[in-house]
Amino acid sequence: MEVFQDYAYYYNAFYQDKDYAAESRQVDTLLRRYGRNIKKIINYGCGTGRHDIELSKLSYDCAGIDMSALMIEIARENAVEERIAIDFSVADIRSYEPREKYDAVISLFHVMSYQNSNQDILAAFQSARKALDVGGLFLFDVWYGPGVLSDRPSVRVKEIEDGKNKLLRVARPIMYEKDNVIDVNYEVFVIDKASAKAMTINEVHHMRYFFAPELKFYLQETGFEMVDNLDCQTLGETSYDSWTSYFIARAF
Repeated sequence: MEVFQDYAYYYNAFYQDKDYAAESRQVDTLLRRYGRNIKKIINYGCGTGRHDIELSKLSYDCAGIDMSALMIEIARENAVEERIAIDFSVADIRSYEPREKYDAVISLFHVMSYQNSNQDILAAFQSARKALDVGGLFLFDVWYGPGVLSDRPSVRVKEIEDGKNKLLRVARPIMYEKDNVIDVNYEVFVIDKASAKAMTINEVHHMRYFFAPELKFYLQETGFEMVDNLDCQTLGETSYDSWTSYFIARAF
């Protein structure tokens, strides 16, 4: 099953409390700090396009790709609703051949952690490099190894409702320490509030956590210089309390 195939229908509902505007301002801060005159950006793994919409409001010229056709459909609907022109297209970040150059490539919400193998992450980085001229910026976030191992994932339950459904999501993690991968087993119960009919969605998301030295090596191998890595919450130095980290690299 394609990741988010069914889950995409309820994606916006589960992340309705996610502050896309604040996260986009955070990205804007980093693009200004490490880049030069960045205007044109492409988002690898754009999902439903919420970050792209918010970045467009900050005067960026945005494009986005995602391997889920359903996610792209929702992203296009969201953009139309906001009356913002964004080029969304269906593509796999590992094999995408950019048709033009951008000032920056961004990849948010741990999309790079879905690249479980060394071949996957190298392919995604190679595609990002093709999208940039020398000096272009590559900004992405990942699950950060020191923080993940210091505060290991546990079973989590989230309950929300929208206008139509009540939803209960149970996330059960399984760690594979030899691969630096965690399988997050999602079980989503969807209850129609009008009919009381229920359905269950089961999906497994395979998430890799990374360490700075390995990412520095992969970036160098694909034409990037690693510039910095920062805690996603504070934009300060990472530590053993950092579950997620931004990595910033520059194309050479």
